[in-house]
Formats: sequence, C-alpha cells, structure tokens
Amino acid sequence: MIAPFLQGFGTGGGLIVAIGAQNAFVLSQGVRKNHHLVVALICIICDAVFISAGVAGFGSFVSGNPLFSQWVTWGGAGFLIFYGFGSFRSAVKGGRLEARDNAVRSLGTAVIATLAVTLLNPHFYLDTVILLGSISSQFHGQMRLYFWIGAVCASVIWFISLSLGGQMLAPLFQKQISWRILDSLVCLTMWFIAGSLIMHQV
Repeated sequence: MIAPFLQGFGTGGGLIVAIGAQNAFVLSQGVRKNHHLVVALICIICDAVFISAGVAGFGSFVSGNPLFSQWVTWGGAGFLIFYGFGSFRSAVKGGRLEARDNAVRSLGTAVIATLAVTLLNPHFYLDTVILLGSISSQFHGQMRLYFWIGAVCASVIWFISLSLGGQMLAPLFQKQISWRILDSLVCLTMWFIAGSLIMHQV
C-alpha cells in the first residue's frame, strides 16, 4: 500500500511541480486573488480525470502486453532521465518569476484561461495519460488504486498550496535561488523514479 502510494505521489508531484505555464498562471492568480480557488480546482479536476484515464485505460492495456510493458517502462525511464536533465539545466541556469500583468477579471475568463493553459499543453497529456499510465502498469488491483490516489493527492496538495500561498510565494520566486532549489528537487525526483523503474526491469 505504502510503496505504490509514494511512487504515485512522487511521480505525480515531480511532474506537476515542474515549472511551466500552468503553474506560473496559477501562482499569478493566487497572488492577485483572481478566482484563485476556482483556478486551482479546475487544474485538480483536469489532473484527476486524465490520470484516471491513464491508470485505468492505458495502464490496463500495458499490463496486458508484457513485451509492450517492458518497452514502455524503459521508455518511461528514459523520458524521466531526460526530463530530469532539463530540470538540472534549469537549476544551473536559474530563473525568476516574471511579474507580468495577466490578471483575470471575470470568472468565465478565468475558467477559459485555466483550461487553455492546461489542455492546450501537449506535455499535460504526456505526463498524466502516457507516463503515469505506463508507470502504474507495474501495479495490479488495489496497488494500482493506491498509485492513483498518490498521484491525485500530489495534484491536490500542490495546486491548493500554490493558490493559497501565492502571495507568499511570489516574492520568494523573484529570486533565482528559489527556482534552482525547486528545479533541483524535481531533477532528483525524476532520476530517482527512473532508477526504480530500471531496477524493476533488471
């Protein structure tokens, strides 16, 4: 129970926390308190729906095809190593939150903008459906359910924290060292999970 939950939480968390347009948007709306709780809720629902599709559909398909499962696992490990390397480069390079005025004034605009930064991002589907779905294939029955719970919990905790803590986090992420620490944690998480997938195949 604990192992699949932690792997789901770690994988989902590492992918979600990775810096991107969605996180920057959620953070900016949290800073301005522009329907920030609705924005966070939409992100959580989108994650839950597509993680469910990956774990239930793609995960079941992969687990029923041992050879394909092996290829997907190695491919997932390779992608995680590459993903972690990208975070490593970002950590070395450094960055900062740009204080651009992209405030949202109406609830309808907030919903549309949130869906856009989420659903128009190809990496969103790659992370939730393909990657999490393939990694979940190593678990069966209730173990896969615990993996799903871990991944969804990571999404809930991250987006609520990002939304409610926006005003406190924004000044912090004006500093390059904050991005470097975050990117370093993402890198280590991705590489650790990649290593666990490789060990599972060896």
